[in-house]
Amino acid sequence: MRTIAIALPAMLTANAFAQSAAIAYTEFDLDNGLHVILHEDHSTPIVAVSVMYHVGSKNEEKDRRGFAHFFEHLLFEGSENIARGEFSKYVEKAGGVLNANTSSDRTYYYEVLPSDQLELGLWLESERMLHARVDQKGIDTQREVVNEERKQRYENQPYGTILPEVLSRAYSVHPYQWPTIGFMEDLNAASEADYKAFYKKFYIPNNAVLVVAGDITPVKARELVAKYFSEIPKGAPVVQPTIVEPPLEKEVRDVVYDRIQLPAVVMAYRIPPAGSTDFYAVDLLNNLLSHGNSSRLNKALKDDRHMAVYTGAFSLPFEQGGLAIMYAIANAGVEVEALEQGMESQITLIQERGVSEADMTKLVAQLETEAVQDKSRIAGIANNLATAYLLLGDTKLVNTELERYLQLTSADLQRAAKTYFNPKARVVLHYLPAGQQQP
Repeated sequence: MRTIAIALPAMLTANAFAQSAAIAYTEFDLDNGLHVILHEDHSTPIVAVSVMYHVGSKNEEKDRRGFAHFFEHLLFEGSENIARGEFSKYVEKAGGVLNANTSSDRTYYYEVLPSDQLELGLWLESERMLHARVDQKGIDTQREVVNEERKQRYENQPYGTILPEVLSRAYSVHPYQWPTIGFMEDLNAASEADYKAFYKKFYIPNNAVLVVAGDITPVKARELVAKYFSEIPKGAPVVQPTIVEPPLEKEVRDVVYDRIQLPAVVMAYRIPPAGSTDFYAVDLLNNLLSHGNSSRLNKALKDDRHMAVYTGAFSLPFEQGGLAIMYAIANAGVEVEALEQGMESQITLIQERGVSEADMTKLVAQLETEAVQDKSRIAGIANNLATAYLLLGDTKLVNTELERYLQLTSADLQRAAKTYFNPKARVVLHYLPAGQQQP
């Protein structure tokens, strides 16, 4: 019997959901080390082709920060068999969509196509893996693109520097200390040879997982995967960083002056690696604090006390130990010290009183809704399969990870709050308008 402190009907609903929504799949390895996962679903005539590479910003050198994210852009330039700028057009002309994204731990590419275009998607991804166009012209073009993205998302966005400012203080030796987008001085200093070396090192079949999901016949899909990927040479094994970040043994407190009108408070706490038992407890705590209009931070600081105009809390699910970040933007006339105390009080309440049965029931309902939505899209299923295999270490977790949340009790969340939301081991930033900075 599950010990989670929620009402019995919610427990039965969660069990029924977990059992009925299982994702069926088959998986195998090619001789070159590429792991392949197939998911058959004929509900709609579409197919998702995705490749996740085990390379993110944590795999970069200190003087080449931003390479992983840069390649997310660069590898749409084309290949030996795809003219420059034509990669996306193949997908668009076939009536599909495509995209890519990068995190600290992996880089992910995908296409969603009509199912009769499966072979096109496999060919495109094999071209990206085998002989993508990595040359100076493309590098110069994409450096400008990344520079503009950095300005829009970080430098010219109010509060846009929060993540880089937090990371640089939360980590002292681990590569997690820099943001995924990196720094232009590193990208500008790198040579064409540097970019080619990064591609050769990380974009190899034995550092990737290929997922084909949707309206497919597994036997035929397997034949096509072999046709396009089996001849790609295996690369040297990729060794993930082994550096160990020392514990944060004291509070790190600082003031950041920014082009903002309203002050803000940011708190960051070290949390366990993604996939660990305590990670799920902390992640659920962040949902309790900020998920929805009735969340703890929103209700207490925005609705009841009118101290904040915006609040939030979220997890950074890093493979080797991440962060829980909580923030609030002050209402006009509210001092940051008072706002910080208000945020602190919500953590203290959880530490002292735990989480009510009503709140646990609400959290379960939110988890179920999100899981249903995620599994309703072929693209979401493909992403979940790749993540379960590559980052969580077991494809089976695509069907069982939800249970890790549902098995948590109020006592688990209270213990996690006491353990990880430690005021003596955190980063606290006060964001103030630049005009308040002393000359």
